Amino acid sequence: MVIYFVRRLAILAVSLFAASILVFTMLSLLPGDQAQAMLGVNATPEALEALREQFGTNRPFTERYMEWAGGLIRGDFGISPLSGVSVGSEISDKLGVTVPLILAGMTLALLIAVPLGILAAVKSRTAIGTALSALSQVGIAVPSFWLGILLITVFAVKLQWLPAGGFTGWDDFGGAVRALLMPALVLGVAQGAILMRYVRSAVVEVMQEDFIQTARAKGLSRSQALTRHALRNAAIPVITVLGLQLATLLIGTVVIENVFGLPGLGRMLLQDVGNRDLLKVQGTVMVLTAAVLLINFVVDVVYHAVDPRLRSKA
Repeated sequence: MVIYFVRRLAILAVSLFAASILVFTMLSLLPGDQAQAMLGVNATPEALEALREQFGTNRPFTERYMEWAGGLIRGDFGISPLSGVSVGSEISDKLGVTVPLILAGMTLALLIAVPLGILAAVKSRTAIGTALSALSQVGIAVPSFWLGILLITVFAVKLQWLPAGGFTGWDDFGGAVRALLMPALVLGVAQGAILMRYVRSAVVEVMQEDFIQTARAKGLSRSQALTRHALRNAAIPVITVLGLQLATLLIGTVVIENVFGLPGLGRMLLQDVGNRDLLKVQGTVMVLTAAVLLINFVVDVVYHAVDPRLRSKA
């Protein structure tokens, strides 16, 4: 297990290095001139060159990459040329909104998917199972932005129970929680519907295995066989899907944060793309990429630890 962990850690490090090169290269190849965009079409060549010198965009590609990558290793993302603020501090502030939103959304998704997925599997040949399967299909089909607008219309505009958007900050803990309730619900419903189908399929498949039939033949009831043997084995493929869902939530927050006006990482990314603040875009994309790679690393390690068949092959 230790050897496998070290091996996966080395793969993670190589993946992060490759991702940093890819992110930096792709953003460097984007058309347009940041100095020209800031100074306008009437800027003199001398002024443009001075601004390029200030930003460092006139230096060789390798030199610029090494400086940026070295800063990442030290935790220094640089200073935004537009705002004059540390990119790292801005990303950290936005993560204070995005991370709790993702955790709340995934918690709600699990609360929806696990019990309803198990119930749909146990009742797969009944009207209840059919209804739950249809409900999950509806949850998958409904666009997240439309559900968000619907919740705003009902709970913020008509009932006035929750704020329509914005974020008060964690100093006002109650206000912050209320601001995240609807966005977390939108994320939880969408991801819970997808995860529910995987839970159902995994439990149905495991319940048909020979060892479950043997357990039933030895006198265990259906519910006892489910709780003692089936759920642990059904959890193995679900763990992988859960990791993928977490990665998907990182991307999904871009839409949800804009619908609800939350000052999170996704909304900042879209604003920075529009403002051509490439240094902040680079830092934000790299953080999101690193988060996805880290999630995959954790999922692989947990999957390996849970499944004894993989441990025997290591």
